[in-house]
Amino acid sequence: MKYFHEQIEAKWQEYWAKNQTFAAENNSEKPKYYVLDMFPYPSGAGLHVGHPLGYIASDIVARYKRHKGFNVLHPQGYDSFGLPAEQYAIQTGQHPEKTTKENIARYREQLDKIGFSFDWSREVRTSNPEYYKWTQWIFIQLFESYYCRVADKAYPISELIKVFEREGNSNVDLVCDDGVELFFQPQNGIPFHRKNNRKYFCNTV
Repeated sequence: MKYFHEQIEAKWQEYWAKNQTFAAENNSEKPKYYVLDMFPYPSGAGLHVGHPLGYIASDIVARYKRHKGFNVLHPQGYDSFGLPAEQYAIQTGQHPEKTTKENIARYREQLDKIGFSFDWSREVRTSNPEYYKWTQWIFIQLFESYYCRVADKAYPISELIKVFEREGNSNVDLVCDDGVELFFQPQNGIPFHRKNNRKYFCNTV
């Protein structure tokens, strides 16, 4: 008996999309199971063999767990913010916003045709301003903080600057690079300044 894969698979893929077959429930009595793939860079005109190679394995696990009665969260998205997408745009002489949207559309078409059981209602695009504003926020928090090994936690960098102004860095136990210069008090009575004393500040935090 011949298997008419184009018609059969297209039929069921349309059914899955229409009925949100693989959508995880927010409120469910079923045990939870999370399957997360590495999001592809939409930095080319289509998927390469490495993409489905990994996704097939994780999709097998996701489908198995659903059949075993788990509420499976198996999302997919695109790591579309950064150098790979920009480099592709440079190579093709196009704006990265245009190439990223076009490549994502192509990737999605190919992923759907393979028949993965992704929950597309939770798609993530790291090039979406509503997403990357939070990654930028996190980096700002890191930039404005330092890690104290004694307390085993982070503190505002403003507190560390106060210590530097008062007694230098000789008694501060921080994670730092090798070869950090020590200073014991503000030199010549000049207050410690973050920008002017970068050699102490950057290496010490």
